[in-house]
Amino acid sequence: MNEVTTQDMMDCREHRAALQASLRRQFPGNPVLSFCMNIPGPIKTDDEIRSAFEVGKNNILSALLQNSWQVEQEYEVHEKTGDEWIASIQADAIFLKQAMCAIEEKHPLGRLFDIDIIDTAGEKLTRTHYRTCLICQKQAQDCARSRCHSISELFVKVKELIHEGIP
Repeated sequence: MNEVTTQDMMDCREHRAALQASLRRQFPGNPVLSFCMNIPGPIKTDDEIRSAFEVGKNNILSALLQNSWQVEQEYEVHEKTGDEWIASIQADAIFLKQAMCAIEEKHPLGRLFDIDIIDTAGEKLTRTHYRTCLICQKQAQDCARSRCHSISELFVKVKELIHEGIP
């Protein structure tokens, strides 16, 4: 398994931001959807995580199809820093965010999905409420800040969710 460094993750974020900016320039009237996985720790992808990513991407594509929202252009990245799908979507940003939050909240793997929407002004739309911790159900940001759960404990929980969420 390939472990990532802090520098790897910083480079990944820069690359993601560049792809998002490129899509915003090419399709200024469309929001940008950015999908990756919430995987704590130094291992960001493996075969099981990639399978969960594919489940998430397929759920997103189904929601787009159900709402008649078109993908103008897309990029898919599979690196040791994780799996990502970034796309320009012909849709209203607010309705798109609502549909993506529904996937994150209702799908068995949804807690592992990180679906961001960047509106036409370049602003990342925020969810109406905080996400819960994978382990204790408190606010995830509080647990992350206080580091009340070990990385290995969190990774075990991620694997449990994947095993339960993929038929």
